[in-house]
Amino acid sequence: MSHLDELLRQLPAFKEWVPMHVRTWSFYAFILVFQLSGGIYLSALPDMEGETALMQEDLLMAGLSSFLGISMAFPLLFRLKFRLTSRFILQVTSAGLVACNLVTMYCRSVPLLVVTCFIAGMLRMWGTFECFSTIQLRITPTRNFAVFFPVVYATVFGCIQVSGYLTTWLAYHYHWQYMQLVIIALLLGVFGCTRLLLRPFHMGKPMPLYGIDWLGALLWSTGLGLLIFVANYGDYYDWFHSPLLCAALAVGIGCVALNIGRMHHIRHPYIDPQVYRYPKVVPIILLFAALCLLSSTATVLQGVFTGVILGYDSLTAARLNLPSLLGTLAGAAFTLYALTRLHLTYKQLTVLGFVCVLAYQVECYFLISPETALGQLYLPVFVRNFGNVILYIALTTYLQQLVPFVFFFQALGAVGFIREGIGSPIANALTARLLKVVQQSNAFTLSTSLDGLDVRSASLPLPELFGELQRQSLLVSLKEVYGYAVLLGILFLLLVLAMRYRHIVRFVRMPPVEVFKRLLEIRHTGERGN
Repeated sequence: MSHLDELLRQLPAFKEWVPMHVRTWSFYAFILVFQLSGGIYLSALPDMEGETALMQEDLLMAGLSSFLGISMAFPLLFRLKFRLTSRFILQVTSAGLVACNLVTMYCRSVPLLVVTCFIAGMLRMWGTFECFSTIQLRITPTRNFAVFFPVVYATVFGCIQVSGYLTTWLAYHYHWQYMQLVIIALLLGVFGCTRLLLRPFHMGKPMPLYGIDWLGALLWSTGLGLLIFVANYGDYYDWFHSPLLCAALAVGIGCVALNIGRMHHIRHPYIDPQVYRYPKVVPIILLFAALCLLSSTATVLQGVFTGVILGYDSLTAARLNLPSLLGTLAGAAFTLYALTRLHLTYKQLTVLGFVCVLAYQVECYFLISPETALGQLYLPVFVRNFGNVILYIALTTYLQQLVPFVFFFQALGAVGFIREGIGSPIANALTARLLKVVQQSNAFTLSTSLDGLDVRSASLPLPELFGELQRQSLLVSLKEVYGYAVLLGILFLLLVLAMRYRHIVRFVRMPPVEVFKRLLEIRHTGERGN
């Protein structure tokens, strides 16, 4: 380990009297708080919808803009880390997230909610990155990303499950705003601990923020945001029968096309076109798109099945977060062991991940029944999250090996445009539209047998008869759409098996020498500035 690595491993941003174990675990606690925080907590959507008088699509748009903000932050993270101190960054992110939570508690303006949640997503990612990058050498002294990424994704996906259950529990027993109050209290604790434990320490001369394509960031955000708007409001406005959606789609595609043209002609684009020229980057993006499409069944169909068919309330359905959490932790632990001990290839892990996601579709296909107990869904939910985490870790580690360090954060942003940006909204919209069309067709087919000659239907009251018709048509439709997902999953699995992967066995990547030269201007310059 170099002298610089040894210095960074001591976490010099802390004051000298702070013990080492307190330094590491306090930053990890900060990460948990940042990951639990957000603008709109989608698990409390029904309660918010009733009290705020906003449509479900309005609140979803705000929540989705938070994920878009996460992906838009990636190209800026490295620059900001070496420009500002950890103390300043954590104070800004925690205070900013407190303000965002206060706005979302009382604001009823949809545009302001969308902008606030977008900012909250960026701040959440910024704070998480600052903490994780600071304690990276405490997690893996050799910068082994096969160790680092499993810890990252176990934390991120685990917090998603914990946040979902905690939000549902608080909204069910108390009020949906209690989640914001709990998070605000935790963020104020982060702010106070930062003031108490950290010092304004610079590792050398701060890097300037010159050459950032702010216009490109604005165009990417606007274009992708409009595409999310079309996918989110499509069913409400009847898709392309609406001039508003047609205009939004045209402007969104125009912004993306303009940005693609700009990035080939300016010196420092927000996403360098060189990122897409590295081998396997585009296939990795397509694999994440396929994962979003297959995961949409869990978002759309599983919620309809547990809520409408099985009749579970939100708190009962939230019990599925426990097997989701266990699947996440087990998947991260397995991937860590597979990469560092079993030395499985990226292709083997990708195939295993898609097999698990496909197994979820198959299990749910056979479980679609009004007699299904909630406990029977534990295994498929566990398997799906197990496979999801494997895919995220394997593909991100593979991407990190393919792209040079100088372009890595831009590559994460490009992947995030699909993974956290437009991938899930478009996939969910397609699945919901397919379910609606299939259900209408099945309801029409089943209703043709309901006449005066059918003794059972003739003996039922008309409202009860049509209620049972809708229920049976929905059951058949859910099974049919899950069947389509199984076929699509088999197709994706065959394509993955046919792909050629580069054989890479090194997991340790270092920043370029130029960065280290800048960082080696330490102690004297930094401490005099302090």
